[in-house]
Order: sequence, then C-alpha cells, then structure tokens
Amino acid sequence: MQEIVIKTNKLTKRFGDFIAADQITFDVSKGEIFGFLGANGAGKTTAMRMLCGLSLPSSGEATIAGFDIYKQTEEIKKNIGYMSQKFSLYEDLTILENIRFFGGIYGLSNAQLKYKSEELLTELGLEKEAKKLVGSLPLGWKQKLSFSVAIIHEPKIVFLDEPTGGVDPLTRRQFWDLIYKASDKGITIFVTTHYMDEAEYCNRISIMVDGKIEALDSPANLKKIFQSESMDDVFYQLARGAKRSD
Repeated sequence: MQEIVIKTNKLTKRFGDFIAADQITFDVSKGEIFGFLGANGAGKTTAMRMLCGLSLPSSGEATIAGFDIYKQTEEIKKNIGYMSQKFSLYEDLTILENIRFFGGIYGLSNAQLKYKSEELLTELGLEKEAKKLVGSLPLGWKQKLSFSVAIIHEPKIVFLDEPTGGVDPLTRRQFWDLIYKASDKGITIFVTTHYMDEAEYCNRISIMVDGKIEALDSPANLKKIFQSESMDDVFYQLARGAKRSD
C-alpha cells in the first residue's frame, strides 16, 4: 500500500463571507506527481498556502508529511520544499553561495552542504559556473537551479507554483526531466501550471472551480470522462462554468 503524504478532508478557508477554498478533499501518495489546476481566482493559491503551513484553515482536516496542519506548521515547513514562478534565489550571490545559503536555511550540516553542493553542480553541469552570479544566468537555468535548491534537503514534498512560467518549451521539457528524477527518488511533486501540455505529465490532476475540486483523476481518465482529445478541452469545459475570477 502506498504511503499517503498529503491528506485533506473538507479543508476550508473563509475570508469573511467569501469562501476561497471550499471543503477540498484529496490524498497524494509518496513520489506522485500531482497537478493542481484551476483558473485565476479558483482558490489554488489559498489551498497551497494552507498545505505549506503558511495559512491556517477555517475548518476541515489535513496532514502534510504526517504532520497536523493546525498544530505542527513548523514541522511541515522543515519537511517540504517550495518554488514559485517568481524567482526566489539571490541574483547578487553566486550559484555556489546560493546553494550553501539555502542549504543552511534547510538545516544541512557543513559536511552535508559540501557534498550536496558538489552533487547539485555536477547534476546540472554547472561546475565551471559555480562562481558566476545567479543574475547572469538565463531564465531557464535559474529555474532549474531554483528547483534543485528547493529539494537539496530531500524533503518529502516539493510544492511548485507555476514553476515554468515564461520559459521556452525546450527548457520546460528539461525542467520536467528534473521533476521525474525527484519523483523517482520518492519526493512527492505538487505542481500548479497554466500549461495544459504539462498537465499530461502528471500522474493525477485535480481541477478547482470556484473554490471546489470539480474533477480529480489521471489525465487519460479525465479525457475519457469529458470525451475530450486534450487536457485543454477538459479544462475549458470545467472552467467556463466558473462564476468568479481574480
């Protein structure tokens, strides 16, 4: 039986009379690539903030990496990685300085930092660029480096919020190769994306509409259910019924 690393039951977030996330319920298994989709205003960001321990729910239950979402938010933060579309590394530090800085924040020892830094640079083919400022790197390389740093401490789960926004299709495909490698190591990938071709790469997908999860299954099954040729069409069929937006 597969280990469940994200478990939610009727998780809800209210802001006054507005319900941003409405009784969302789903499980995610160890090593799974789980796509979390929805149009702007659907409630994705609110839900992700709760799952990362950054925002307390109004009601419902959830455990993240085995920790309670209400009582153990600090433990949750230690056991997850996070990367957003907005580039999060320091552009005025070198590649190596960024790796060591974030590795230190994640609690790696000096010996672990040395080993992990060398391993990461080798995997990315950046050994000769280690002393280059991050600001001088092309966007695609920045994103790959940012992802690698987000999992340097080998978290149980990594949350990726629109990680490939603005990069070209070839670089996006290379980025997904990194995601597959992390998944093969047992790291669970929780990813939001606006690119429906990327949705096809996920093991399962949930689609939120107006704060509720309206569909949850594998890409192949969702296309069968909605009698669609593509995930684009599945998404459109669900999203066109939305009543709210940003």
